[in-house]
Amino acid sequence: MTNEYVSMGKYVSYLLRHHPEEAGVVLDEHGWTDVTDLVAKVQPKYPLTEELLHKMAVAPDKQRYEFSEDGKRIRAVHGHSVPVDLGYEEAEPPAVLYHGSAEKYRAGIAAEGLKKKDRLFVHLSERIDAAKEVGRRHGKLVLYQIDAQQMYRDGYKFCRSSSGVWLTDAVPLKYMEEIKIL
Repeated sequence: MTNEYVSMGKYVSYLLRHHPEEAGVVLDEHGWTDVTDLVAKVQPKYPLTEELLHKMAVAPDKQRYEFSEDGKRIRAVHGHSVPVDLGYEEAEPPAVLYHGSAEKYRAGIAAEGLKKKDRLFVHLSERIDAAKEVGRRHGKLVLYQIDAQQMYRDGYKFCRSSSGVWLTDAVPLKYMEEIKIL
């Protein structure tokens, strides 16, 4: 994977999640945009093609995007800071979920729990290795185990993105435990 390919993927995610207006991309209320239009709007900056866009969407390490059934529209599956209704249905989470973060955020998390900040949701992983990967992207890893089942019993709502990431509004401290990393 070339640096340009990685940069292009990050740029597409940036447009679909945070600032579509920077390239003149228009998202509908559910976060969808026209594939052909997106490719055309990205091309002045990167050599994006529809074929490359499809490859980025199904890459095993990242499943950031999904296509509509007819393949003509695309959207980010989670991570938005722009208001969109992804239409994910409420679901009962597994007993335990994980969240990877970085040492630089530890004090804030210890004081307030997990907050969505400028995103629409807090992101949680079923697999500890996935949470570790996310946390390491931001610095020295800090890993948390979440008692998702108790949260759910206590009335907290969860939904699962099409890429398998669990989404919720917040995780209060009483449901979290920091895990020692071996």
